[in-house]
Amino acid sequence: MLFPGGRVPLRIFEQRYMDMAKACLRDGSPFGVCAIREGAEVGAPAVPYDVGTTAKITEWDMPQLGLLQVIARGERRFRIVERRVEPSGLQRARIELLEPEIDVPVPAQCSRCARLIERVIEEHPELIAPPHELGSSAWVSARLAELLPLQVHAKQELLELSDAAERLERLNGLLRTTPRDES
Repeated sequence: MLFPGGRVPLRIFEQRYMDMAKACLRDGSPFGVCAIREGAEVGAPAVPYDVGTTAKITEWDMPQLGLLQVIARGERRFRIVERRVEPSGLQRARIELLEPEIDVPVPAQCSRCARLIERVIEEHPELIAPPHELGSSAWVSARLAELLPLQVHAKQELLELSDAAERLERLNGLLRTTPRDES
């Protein structure tokens, strides 16, 4: 699951995605990332959820012929208006970009969420690339939603929220119901 401002590493080996990545690199254009509603990542085209995130390739490497490793950064949320599958199996869609989410500073009652992300950054800096916006409800809630081991449908619900404070409140509620590590 990719949220705006997040990063996703991808290993690309299917020809349809190689062609897509090549075009994105050549043109500097984004591609869409949607969670899978039905189907699998590899093989026949899966049915995606309607809301996803545009992504731009920021780093790439081809360690061996036929394998492309990329890091893509999430940009904007979108909704699929119309979807079609090309003969290669690549899915193309007409989309509408969603308004940027309403952002507010992290409220005091959700400071535990920001501290958790800060701790992740300190202990595993490779997981969350700068810039770090620990005072932003949108940024903190998106990073938590990406990192927490939630079911896909739960993460999808969080992605679809246009109010970052509401997303942060929901995640804060989940953290309150989780037993604390007192060590």
